[in-house]
Amino acid sequence: MQTKQLTWQFAWEYPAFRVKFILGILMMVLILFYIQDFFLFIQARNGVLMDDWVLSRLPAHDVSRYIFLIINPAIVFFIWRIIKNTSMCITALWGYIFFCVARMITILLIPLDAPVNLVHLTDPFLVLIYGSNMITKDLFFSGHTATLCLIGLCLENKNEKVIIFIATGILGVLLLVQHVHYTADVLAAPVFSYLFWYLGRTVARI
Repeated sequence: MQTKQLTWQFAWEYPAFRVKFILGILMMVLILFYIQDFFLFIQARNGVLMDDWVLSRLPAHDVSRYIFLIINPAIVFFIWRIIKNTSMCITALWGYIFFCVARMITILLIPLDAPVNLVHLTDPFLVLIYGSNMITKDLFFSGHTATLCLIGLCLENKNEKVIIFIATGILGVLLLVQHVHYTADVLAAPVFSYLFWYLGRTVARI
């Protein structure tokens, strides 16, 4: 079913759309309910400290405000976009579900300790995911980078896509400057994002 040109009122009349949307929302609620306990478990276990050539030559600085000013306005803009596009909404919803599940799996399978000289990232919206806990071992792959890249892939306007992809590159550099991720975490994120976007788009087209 193609819902790209349908308003929410008309899209809601399709049973397939309702099932995909409601099921997706329920799965996101389930993920959010469990994810804080997951990260507490991850934070408590021992991990491997990677020898990162880039980070060892990059002085650590707190650039939280710039990271915040890049990713959060992009998310708000994207929410405004998907409100007007039901197909994009389903693609993004299920793409993010695959993102959350895959990231928990990769973090679980690849136990890493926080990079040397990590500067804790200050972002009030992270409270929704981490609660009041300081989590530093949620490393492979970079959630910030993957989220922004996924937004760029979901957007349909070419100029908007270019802006978001450029912002993704800048964001990746800032995360390295703050030493909150290893270089591999940032470089792997766009590859995973493409997979999540493809799977989300597939769900939207079923």
